[in-house]
Amino acid sequence: PIYSHLCSIRCAPSAHPVRTKCALPAHRVRTNNTYKQIMSKETEQKKALARSLFMAGMEQKEIADKVGVSAQAVSRWVNKEGWKEARAAKNITRPELVNKMLATIDRMLDELATSEDPLAIGSAADKLSKLSTTIERLDKKASVVDAIDVFISFGKWLEYRSQTDAEITVDFLKKLNKYQDMYIGEQITR
Repeated sequence: PIYSHLCSIRCAPSAHPVRTKCALPAHRVRTNNTYKQIMSKETEQKKALARSLFMAGMEQKEIADKVGVSAQAVSRWVNKEGWKEARAAKNITRPELVNKMLATIDRMLDELATSEDPLAIGSAADKLSKLSTTIERLDKKASVVDAIDVFISFGKWLEYRSQTDAEITVDFLKKLNKYQDMYIGEQITR
């Protein structure tokens, strides 16, 4: 890395050969911290853009090419930060989830009809109660699922618009994602 341009102006440019850090401990810390801050900000911007593209359904390799990072970096972000789970949660609709739960209830009732085991009947009753409670909660949270659907559609539209609209920046998308996530989190905990 090049450190000379990051050092305090108290050092002469010749005091820092291109691949050598400043010998003064205070300057070394300052130059390293400044470099890390610059790289961290760039990385966070790239990560925010990559997350938006991933949530919109783009493949990891394509994201890496578009954002200008390695495929391994995108893969690491996806796995470490739970992007797959978040995308899956946003992609399943409330009616699909309710239908799956109702199908589970139907299967359980069919199994109970042929069972004479009192322990199985008691266990199934508890499971059925939990499933019905979950379905009720999903009905109350329908507005959250609807909001997520709107956020996804809006995100895709913004991605399309960003090709022609200079005001749609990585920072703008990052802030928008932050507030969308906060909104969804607050709605879920109500």
